[in-house]
Amino acid sequence: MKKLVFAIAAFLIFSSFAQLSSLKGNWQYAGGISNGKKYAAPDGFTQQRKYTKDKFEAFLLEKGEKPVKYEAGTYSLKKDSCFEKQTYSLEPSTLTGKTINYHYNIKNDTLFLKGKLPNGIEVVDYWKKVK
Repeated sequence: MKKLVFAIAAFLIFSSFAQLSSLKGNWQYAGGISNGKKYAAPDGFTQQRKYTKDKFEAFLLEKGEKPVKYEAGTYSLKKDSCFEKQTYSLEPSTLTGKTINYHYNIKNDTLFLKGKLPNGIEVVDYWKKVK
């Protein structure tokens, strides 16, 4: 019995260090923090990101309207870091072509991205997994 309990405990400890290879799936913006100020998800429309193995696309979704792609890029995961590089922006952006290093964490169905933008603004974004 002791061996079984030890084996289960060891499995749980080591599996908590397992690294994800991708963020594959759809995620919906649920709010965040920018320079210490909290922000809720917007009313009237939603923002969703679709992650594949190494790319992402972001869309604005408004009831009765076609989805609007507002951002796209590539990403990679290494340990607890997510490196994103914006390759497309609907609006002019100072982030296009720059790699942003986010600390990422997934708890339950929420993806947390925390980082510092090139302009010095510190952000934390919350993204809920879309079922």
